[in-house]
Amino acid sequence: MRSRDWAWWRPLLGLLLLGVVYVALAVVTAVAGVVGLLASGTDVAVLPDLSFDEFTDPWMLLFLNASLIVAIPCVWMVWVVAHGMRRGWSSSVLARLRWRLLLPYTLIALATLGVGIGLSVLITFTVGEEQVSGPVPSFGWLLLVVLLTTPLQSAAEEFVFRGYLSQAIAGWIRAPRTGAVVAAVLSAALFAAAHGPQDPLTFLDRFAFGLAASAVVWLTGGLEAAIVLHAVNNVVVFVLAGALGDGVATEAVPAGIGLGFAALSLASMAAYVVAVARSRQRLRPETRTSAVDLRTPAPLLPVPAR
Repeated sequence: MRSRDWAWWRPLLGLLLLGVVYVALAVVTAVAGVVGLLASGTDVAVLPDLSFDEFTDPWMLLFLNASLIVAIPCVWMVWVVAHGMRRGWSSSVLARLRWRLLLPYTLIALATLGVGIGLSVLITFTVGEEQVSGPVPSFGWLLLVVLLTTPLQSAAEEFVFRGYLSQAIAGWIRAPRTGAVVAAVLSAALFAAAHGPQDPLTFLDRFAFGLAASAVVWLTGGLEAAIVLHAVNNVVVFVLAGALGDGVATEAVPAGIGLGFAALSLASMAAYVVAVARSRQRLRPETRTSAVDLRTPAPLLPVPAR
């Protein structure tokens, strides 16, 4: 982001543009969805609850995901307009998404985070007081919405928090390592806060999730591992919630086994980060970038007189 025409005000302009354009597109998306449902003959009384408190309702989840997915083109627009750079710099050090990495990272995420989520759900139903009440109504529609839109929703959040916000924060700090650490902490805190009111344990879990996402971005030089982490987490949780019922927590760390749940969640996220780090020798993700050519050239040293 610190290209040759970089200036301190460019990230501010980008953040302002991102906020304004995203809100406008999210409102348009929601209105278009409601109009579409009404045009299809849906009764006003059964429209989705736009308070977003029932994540196992397929239509509500579709509204929510669509309103978040529009953030992807917003981030691309900000890179072009505010920074005069290609949209791909939001994706990786190669200025594009490295599709070859998605499948292996998905397998790693399923073997670490996916297993951790499965164990936490098992503990919830065996140790806690929750009972299996699923599958929920319209489970087939829910499964379709989750599989088709939740990975894109997860990618959108990563484009916003790691693909732009983290780089904007780090751009204000000259020391690369210091900038990376500060950006990781601030973006993780904002990521957790963006999920609305929550108890301290839930906030800690989401804060740790943001740190894990930043860690794999730094390790791999792109968003791919973070997108997979986010997508696998959300898809597995929503599928299990739809199949088993309300006993699967989708919004907060469940009461009763909160500490154990949080510890297992943190352990599975840490396992994913470690596994991604160990996979670098095999997958060889690019971490060096031609973006260094866009930085301000070093001043020429005076040639001594002969």
